[in-house]
Amino acid sequence: MNSTDPSTPSSIPPARVLVIDDEPQIRKFLDISLRAQGYQVTLAADGENGLIALASQGADLVVLDIGLPDKDGHEVLHEIRQWSQVPVIMLTVRAGEGEKVAALDAGVNDYVTKPFGVQELMARIRSLLRNHGGAPEQALPVFDDGYLRIDLVRRAVSRDGEPVALSRREFALLSLLLRHAGRVVTQPQLLRELWGPTHQHDTHYLRILVGKLRQKLGDDATAPRYIATEPGVGLRFMPQP
Repeated sequence: MNSTDPSTPSSIPPARVLVIDDEPQIRKFLDISLRAQGYQVTLAADGENGLIALASQGADLVVLDIGLPDKDGHEVLHEIRQWSQVPVIMLTVRAGEGEKVAALDAGVNDYVTKPFGVQELMARIRSLLRNHGGAPEQALPVFDDGYLRIDLVRRAVSRDGEPVALSRREFALLSLLLRHAGRVVTQPQLLRELWGPTHQHDTHYLRILVGKLRQKLGDDATAPRYIATEPGVGLRFMPQP
């Protein structure tokens, strides 16, 4: 067996790599290099199409350029992390320590500075795939029970076919609960992720926000269909059959 083959036994399908980069030469170079190593490759020239490709086709790893024509790479990474923990390697010409720290804090798994050596990149890809090989398959980032539809990629919510206008924080709360559907998300975690670490005891913020979100979703706090309160613990999104 070729030692660079990303699949071990031949019955295991090759790993899928999504490349999001606006430079045609880089996309072509990575497409050829990755396919030569046995990977399946999907290419996207901007952040929006990259997010759509990840949501619709899935991937085992994402190679993400930081400088994109429509969205900054950090913004794309933030949107990915709203609904997926797929490993992400970020490509950039910015080599400063602060830039790297910001990317790592935002949830990137590894960081490669342009220009880069292809063998180094392939080694980093192999390492990440080994470390995340046992990770569960990510659920598709669309919830639709025939009445309520939530599309995390397009940041769109509709109720009975009618669009629902949510504020940024209302949508952030809904997406956070949906990502943990069926499980309780604690009040400190919700407050920390929505308002920051200095607001972990400001539970009244959360009560007001949940009330507004429930009203827009047509959800009744006394007999919830979607968002249940676990008293003194947190909130839980209840996916309907």
